[in-house]
Amino acid sequence: MAKNTLSFVCQNCGAAYNRWQGKCDACGEWNTLAEEDSTGNVPVSIRSKRKGRTFALESLSGKSHDAPRLSSGMTELDRVTGGGFVRGSVLLVGGDPGIGKSTLLTQATSMMARAGHRAVYISGEEAVAQVRLRAERLGLANAPVQLASETSVEDIVSTLSEGTVPRLIVIDSIQTMWTDTVESAPGTVTQVRASAQALIRFAKKTGAAIILVGHVTKDGQIAGPRVVEHMVDAVLSFEGEGSQQFRILRAVKNRFGPTDEIGVFEMTGLGLREVSNPSELFLSERDLGSPGTAVFAGIEGTRPVLVELQALVAPTSLGTPRRAAVGWDPSRLSMVLAVLEAHCGVKLSGHDVYLNVAGGLRIQEPAADLAAAAALVSSLVNAPLPTDAVYFGEISLSGAVRPVAQTSARLKEAAKLGFGRAVLPESARGDAGDAGLTLNSVGGLTTLVAEIAARGTPRGNHQAQRDAEPVEKNATPARFRREKG
Repeated sequence: MAKNTLSFVCQNCGAAYNRWQGKCDACGEWNTLAEEDSTGNVPVSIRSKRKGRTFALESLSGKSHDAPRLSSGMTELDRVTGGGFVRGSVLLVGGDPGIGKSTLLTQATSMMARAGHRAVYISGEEAVAQVRLRAERLGLANAPVQLASETSVEDIVSTLSEGTVPRLIVIDSIQTMWTDTVESAPGTVTQVRASAQALIRFAKKTGAAIILVGHVTKDGQIAGPRVVEHMVDAVLSFEGEGSQQFRILRAVKNRFGPTDEIGVFEMTGLGLREVSNPSELFLSERDLGSPGTAVFAGIEGTRPVLVELQALVAPTSLGTPRRAAVGWDPSRLSMVLAVLEAHCGVKLSGHDVYLNVAGGLRIQEPAADLAAAAALVSSLVNAPLPTDAVYFGEISLSGAVRPVAQTSARLKEAAKLGFGRAVLPESARGDAGDAGLTLNSVGGLTTLVAEIAARGTPRGNHQAQRDAEPVEKNATPARFRREKG
């Protein structure tokens, strides 16, 4: 019998070392190395004598069939997965604790079970009674979902192999599963990798779709070895803020569909409700007529989404002004501020700058540059932007406004929600189509800044402004003041 060797494995990234050390050289985390047995129960001398079996090879020119998909019954979930669950696929769903992962999957399995498919929900963290309590709260207690509370992978595979093969299997969560093939505690890197491999092998053999729930670390990454994300067919991220009611489902990886689609849900007392028009949700609490707010017409995958950008530019006495962005890339904010100061003469070195994406949505595309710049200048000069206008466009380092993709889709969504005008790049007018909006094209950022500053109101005594005449109320700086008549 071979002697068991011990190794120290990082629980964050899976790197192995032959001795313990405080810091992992691979990921840089401290105190993440745990002692594990690096060999299986079968000695290497026995495993090396096993002869391989032959298998048939196929050519590239062979006839291939599209993998049949099975709808989950939830339109937003099907949108993210690419049209439904593919037979034999394995999905990994991650998200913060309490974000609603179990609620989402309970609703999905219940809908599939009501459609006549065999759906199994296996929880390694909750008892069957606890899962039933959640189902009763969601009004799904009568759904024919098969429940179990089990953590042994061998027992799960043996049970699911009997009878009709389930169409959907939910494992909640993969960190609680363990297998006899390795001698490590549940939740360790070795156990998570081995358990996931056994479940993936079962899915590919039987054609059942399996959803694995994964815990996340404090950095938002799925806990366990990164190799698990490579092994599965799709990695979904369930995002949201605790103070917000909506949740967003994103595809980080998807072998059977796009990775830029999002599914929007609203958390209610009866579970997650699908939001077919996210723009109405993000603009529902919009504060009309306030300086520093601009509506951005964005694209998430193939879906246009309108969201409000809020900016606050306030004077500061600190030597280093503060720059903070929520829902947007802070580096992108620094670049826009630098362009405004270098090419437009907007002095922001003595002001704190805060930018927030209303509703908690996270914007990733550079098309939000123009809306962010408009909101920043509006807050600085105290000039409310038109309430019926949307903004989109990418700002280059030279101050030019560059075109973005899917201009017509953005304008159609804005027109559908009642907006009357759009500020867009000058070179994008040819792709605008006939959306019925008044188009204000800008070739450079300087033009937009001048138009906003011309409507500015000096900050001062608000009571005096309310008592003054309309002409004085809308007074502008001398260099932007319009002549009467």
